[in-house]
Amino acid sequence: MPASFRPPKRPSSQWLLSILLFAGLLFLSLFYLSNPLRDAEQQYATAREVPLSEITRGYHGSEYDKILIRDNKVYGTRKDGGLVQSYKETTDTLSQLGWNDPKNTTVVEVENREATNLFFAVLPDFLFFLFIIAGVIWLFRGIARSQSTALSFGKSRARIADARQVKTRFADVAGAEEAKEDLVEVVDFLKNPKKYTSIGAKIPKGVLLVGAPGTGKTLLARAVAGEAGVPFFSIAGSEFVEMFVGVGASRVRDLFMKAKRNAPCIIFIDEIDAVGRQRGGAGFGGGHDEREQTLNQILTEMDGFEQDTNVIVMAATNRPDVLDIALLRPGRFDRRIFIDKPDLSAREQILMVHGRNKKMAKNVRFTDVARQTVGMTGADLENIMNESAIFAAKRKHPAVTQKDLVDAVEKVAIGAEKKSRKLTKHEKDITAYHELGHAIVGHLCPHSDPLHKISIVSRGSALGVTWFLPREDQYTTSRSKFVDEICGLLGGRAAEEIVFGEITTGASNDLERASQIARDMAMRFGMGDPTLGLVAYGERQGTMFLGVDPAMSRNYSEEIARKIDDFVRQTTAEQYERAKGFLLTHRRKLEELAAILLQKETMSVDEFLEVFGGEEERRIEEKKKEESGEKLEDMQDIAEESEKTNDNTQQ
Repeated sequence: MPASFRPPKRPSSQWLLSILLFAGLLFLSLFYLSNPLRDAEQQYATAREVPLSEITRGYHGSEYDKILIRDNKVYGTRKDGGLVQSYKETTDTLSQLGWNDPKNTTVVEVENREATNLFFAVLPDFLFFLFIIAGVIWLFRGIARSQSTALSFGKSRARIADARQVKTRFADVAGAEEAKEDLVEVVDFLKNPKKYTSIGAKIPKGVLLVGAPGTGKTLLARAVAGEAGVPFFSIAGSEFVEMFVGVGASRVRDLFMKAKRNAPCIIFIDEIDAVGRQRGGAGFGGGHDEREQTLNQILTEMDGFEQDTNVIVMAATNRPDVLDIALLRPGRFDRRIFIDKPDLSAREQILMVHGRNKKMAKNVRFTDVARQTVGMTGADLENIMNESAIFAAKRKHPAVTQKDLVDAVEKVAIGAEKKSRKLTKHEKDITAYHELGHAIVGHLCPHSDPLHKISIVSRGSALGVTWFLPREDQYTTSRSKFVDEICGLLGGRAAEEIVFGEITTGASNDLERASQIARDMAMRFGMGDPTLGLVAYGERQGTMFLGVDPAMSRNYSEEIARKIDDFVRQTTAEQYERAKGFLLTHRRKLEELAAILLQKETMSVDEFLEVFGGEEERRIEEKKKEESGEKLEDMQDIAEESEKTNDNTQQ
């Protein structure tokens, strides 16, 4: 048992019931194990019944070893071992019976039944009295417990960690450098408040951390408390709300009262959108609503009549659009810090932080892993490091190796290998050519991301995977990249048609993604047909969660919808023919690569380029030609526009 483990304490009522049960069992055992009445009855069960006068004659003739008198029953034990029994009057004494001769060696024993049964006679009353006392005690303790619960119902349930308990520091939070810089001022104010108040400066009362799930909002709040060395009150927004109106407001008052007694300190409210939604909207029933009263109390406590409390409120949410505007105004949450997903450098730092408490091999390259984890949050990276340690332990490695890290990335990003899924030879061939179709077309498209890996091992719901990874983080996407991405997605379907002369359902997800990219080009980015103009079509219904696309409502005519559909259909058809052209040109390379992939099941980019030797230069030249062709088309368009302008001027 670990030294830090303490078994939970049993309630006192359980101890009382245990003691009573033990006492009852003890009394019952004493009754059944040491009952003399029961023993005597069993001993003389086979005794022969005789007249009382016969026992009297036997007494005077010294024929008996022992005579036992019990109430009106007389038992005799003869010297030859025989047992007899008889009956006497209850009022008869030994003198009247003549059994009191001192010279007679026969033992005459009179059993006092009342004295013998005293213990057993008192036992039921004692047990009844004991149970009555136990019931009264249990009743009063239950009443006291219910009163205590009722009185503490409106108390705050915030977890309190003092300065010694909070060990997190800014050094433990990798990445998010801009966010840490904004929070340094908060830390400095908590450490040296006079530095700011002496010149009239006021530190923000509230700091709202906004970011996608897993970006480290709670970790940053703990780091602020750890750096400042002040008490840290943490609570979730949902813990304020109860079914009884007024409880949430009472808990808010109690929380801020405790915080003021421990000032300077930090109050951290996680998922504040659970209680800080806009008032008057859906889910609110007016001023008597529990959640609205709770929000009103938070607003009052944060910026009411009382000033200079040195209590800083930090909150985290990934739904800033649903928060009440009164909560976001200056004087309450007057500083908003956005925490983005980490970039390449930040991801490398996060991996190094989570690798400090693990045995890592000396040749581990965190930079390579960071390049493979574009778009992942800090929580995802922590999960990858944990999975890599699990892989190393299962494989009995002395330390986490680069292969363990790569396998962990693939498991988290794509899914675990499903070795139990057995494909037929025909399905395996189709999967191999399908994935190589993606690889070859994507490799030949000049604006596509570089190829990383090809595999026909089932992972998750996919029978195979072709992995493209960008060389660096990208924050904007060009039209050419969108078009090349569509072409690469349709490469698998094109390979199936060219090689097998038929198509399968394996390209369903590819078609969905390609169609969505083309539709976004036409509706959101102004990259569609020129007749659509520079207009964004479709209205968003609010950002429900950061990182999740909202629902779209239609705000365009049937004619525009037809043009959008025509553009999507035309773009996907053009890129499908383009993908087929790439594969027909390199049909021999496709067959060679398929033979290798079917044998190894997994192919790295280096193995791919060994077969596709010289294609990198071809790709660069093709990219240059396309760029020069685009420039030539632009020049021709400019010339045509100039000619039209001149013609109009002459007219």
